[in-house]
Amino acid sequence: MKILHLYKDYYPVLGGIEGHIQSLAEAQAAAGHQVTVLVTNPDGQRAEEELNGVRVVRLPRLATAMSTPLTLAFIPYLRKENPQITHLHFPYPVAELSQLVAGRGHPYVITYHSDVIRPAQQIFLRFYRPILWRVLRGARRILVGSPSYLKTSPFLAAVANRCVIVPFGIDPRPFVEASPRYPEGNRPRLFFLGRHRYYKGIEILLQAMTQIEADLWIGGDGEMRGKWMALTADLGLADRVRFFGDIPKSEVPGLYASVDLFVLPSTLRAEAFGAVLLEAMAAGLPCVTTELGTGTSFIVQDGMTGLVVPPREPNALAGAMRRLLEDPDLRARMGAAGQARVMAEFTVEKMAERVETVYQQAFLSLPR
Repeated sequence: MKILHLYKDYYPVLGGIEGHIQSLAEAQAAAGHQVTVLVTNPDGQRAEEELNGVRVVRLPRLATAMSTPLTLAFIPYLRKENPQITHLHFPYPVAELSQLVAGRGHPYVITYHSDVIRPAQQIFLRFYRPILWRVLRGARRILVGSPSYLKTSPFLAAVANRCVIVPFGIDPRPFVEASPRYPEGNRPRLFFLGRHRYYKGIEILLQAMTQIEADLWIGGDGEMRGKWMALTADLGLADRVRFFGDIPKSEVPGLYASVDLFVLPSTLRAEAFGAVLLEAMAAGLPCVTTELGTGTSFIVQDGMTGLVVPPREPNALAGAMRRLLEDPDLRARMGAAGQARVMAEFTVEKMAERVETVYQQAFLSLPR
């Protein structure tokens, strides 16, 4: 099967969507499919390479507006390319517009990663909305990561008959097998990992940290890091909060193995799934996260594999973390249940199988 994925970035750019595309594309290539990923290149030049069996084509980026890389090069590329399946990763308006303009006659599916939520993008959305509806209604299938997101998205309700639930997946083995990277400390340890973005809720987590005796490790980087570090100092937490910055992929499992609890305190629906929760659960960690009507409370089953609290409530967050930190047996039970859930439902292999089933249902006559 000749598959073309479209998005703005790909590895080594770090991010949840980028990581998902990489995992899926590599699994599809390993299964014998001819897989190309089409993205933009910040260097402004056309580049092409093969990474783990996946052909990666990076086309010139002209500029970036509202976190959206702009390019005109997708259109002529799509006019020449002849994929059997085009797989869009939403939201990326440049790819969606290019598919409408140049991809006619080539059926496509969409993985719907997130609604357009950021306040700065709402004005743009007013103009883009008619195109968005055309893109969604033209898709053979729309893949959604969790049933909760499908139920709560204002955009997906109108195209629910085209939607199918396909949870994202990870390779759990590195996390199951990891040894601690750091020896035990004097206090229990909490861990957050993710891009430092406005919706991650670290300001709420820092406020909650003033109510508990524990250390907090923060992995990742991004535009909010400076503000979060300043708040850490203002709250008198500098001796208990450590900012790691970007962590090499090979070192991440050892960090999970060195902590007691994982926390994802996101505050907005821009946290559409929360793949880091899968990594933490694969490592045998109980998780504390927030109820956003998205994948966070689909992955973490409240009271079974972790605790789910309302967003933007530091007292509730502190209470959940304290409950788990004070009860090692509860942590162990929830950690084991979470690990079993990942192994049963959220592996890359299972995700790739589900995606291929969607392809076959959408394009019944396609050969391999």
